[in-house]
Amino acid sequence: MLYDIRLELHYDYEGFVHGDRHLVRVAPASIPRVQRVIASTISFDPPPDSETNFVDFFGNLVTTISYSGYHDSLDVRMAARIGVEDESSQADLSPDLPALQRELAALWSLDGNSPHHFLAASPRVALSKPITDYARQSVTRTTSVRAAAMDLCLSIHRDFAYDKKSTDVNTTPLEAFNLKGGVCQDFAHVMIAGLRGVGIPAAYVSGFLRTIPPKGKPRLEGADAMHAWVRVWCGQHAGWIEFDPTNAMLAGVDHITIGHGRDYADISPIVGVLRTSGGHDHTQSVDVVRVE
Repeated sequence: MLYDIRLELHYDYEGFVHGDRHLVRVAPASIPRVQRVIASTISFDPPPDSETNFVDFFGNLVTTISYSGYHDSLDVRMAARIGVEDESSQADLSPDLPALQRELAALWSLDGNSPHHFLAASPRVALSKPITDYARQSVTRTTSVRAAAMDLCLSIHRDFAYDKKSTDVNTTPLEAFNLKGGVCQDFAHVMIAGLRGVGIPAAYVSGFLRTIPPKGKPRLEGADAMHAWVRVWCGQHAGWIEFDPTNAMLAGVDHITIGHGRDYADISPIVGVLRTSGGHDHTQSVDVVRVE
């Protein structure tokens, strides 16, 4: 599948800002057997005084920008053409939980793809007994790690309401769990907290999801949005498998990955520091269009 993606982030500052430095993670990366970047560009307005690029520990593409002068707005624009592999669902080759623990104990790798980095609490995902107990029900009901992850994915979709107004970017997994509501970031964090609580490695994935309008209705410009889902290590034979609890499904050809990390903090679109005397407003627009 080929997709053209356009992302625009716009920030309006109450007062002039200066001396700001940002890390920007919005460009998809080529991932073997998953997706291939055919072309990609990223631009900023105003143009930064300094701009560099690097690949972080988890393999995500990062652009650093800095400004010395004053400005009262910032626009980030990314455009890319991506080819996504259309892989059919594979057989469940994952072990049960005790066998997964033995495989983890025998795994010595500590590179950015190692499941050991995704077992413990992280900056935005604390482990808590209520979420762990909720996830343990999925383990009890199933006979393999992959089946347990899918059961938890489906449970979150069933038990939680999608509500943009109930949470914000700083809502903790336990708060979202108690509310039984939130958005894709919250659902992903709750699923990650639950899986880690029972000993299953889980990572946060940031990317884009193509949305399909109802039959006979035109596609709305900017209707798509950045999305989040979960990457689960299902053993040495099955490897990493991705689940989307917001939509109760395995991640598929309509999911385009920017990158992954322990939680949202590792792969947030833009983070940085600046000098200012006020707050800011921001808007986001995403278009994901299939190339026929």
